[in-house]
Amino acid sequence: MKKVILMLSLAAFTLTSCGAKKKIAELEAKNKEIQDQLNSTTVKLNSCLSDKETLASQIDFLKKNNSDLINNMGNLTTLSSKGAENLEKSLESLKEKDLKITRLQDALTRKDSVTLALVTSIKRAVGVNDPDIEVTVEKGVVYISIADKLLFKSGSYQVNDRAKEILGKVAAILKDKPNFECMVEGHTDNVPIKNPVLEDNWDLSVKRATSIVRILQNDYSVDPARLVAAGRSEYVPLEANTTAEGRARNRRTRILVLPKIDQFYDMIEKEMKNQTK
Repeated sequence: MKKVILMLSLAAFTLTSCGAKKKIAELEAKNKEIQDQLNSTTVKLNSCLSDKETLASQIDFLKKNNSDLINNMGNLTTLSSKGAENLEKSLESLKEKDLKITRLQDALTRKDSVTLALVTSIKRAVGVNDPDIEVTVEKGVVYISIADKLLFKSGSYQVNDRAKEILGKVAAILKDKPNFECMVEGHTDNVPIKNPVLEDNWDLSVKRATSIVRILQNDYSVDPARLVAAGRSEYVPLEANTTAEGRARNRRTRILVLPKIDQFYDMIEKEMKNQTK
């Protein structure tokens, strides 16, 4: 009977790990897709700005031609119909280019504004003066990095009371932003660990991430559909593991707060389609 229970437990753990890895892979693929769309949008925006400058030069040239026609004819009230027609077409083309540029800039500005507002609220909530808590933005994603010593005892994945206070503040922000998802990443140093509960640093990093996700869900009622638990083990260090200080920096938990990727992708795609109209 004990063997059956053990086998079922191992199977459940394997399925859970596979599900988390699949979710991570999907999020990373979608994030790359968005980055490609943003790069394409930036290229088109630069092209539009270049076209705008060219059209402005054309308008100046047409205005000069019209002025010359007026002077040559000696009639300040008469404008060459051909020159006027060309000028009108150029102005209309410039207006269309300006509208497309404005649409693209608005899409990017809205995204940047949402990110900035989120960073400000997180820093105000968790306290920016704590050197063990860092709030940064990388490629439109907000990262909350919390030092290991604020969350867990050495070699443990049991969350302490001080950490629950911090997580409560993060949960309040998440609940106030229903259009955002949250990924929790566990990171370790390279010191090997093995005991009856933990197989290695992979195991420790995943269990720490899962412990935090459970608290966000069970203690603070964050929708579990918005949560992802991920372990990165020792393989994404901030510093070399050759000193005690470096190892301490590498032992951390990162909480990624990001817009729901599908919604942001739809917004960019809509603006891209508006360009062709």
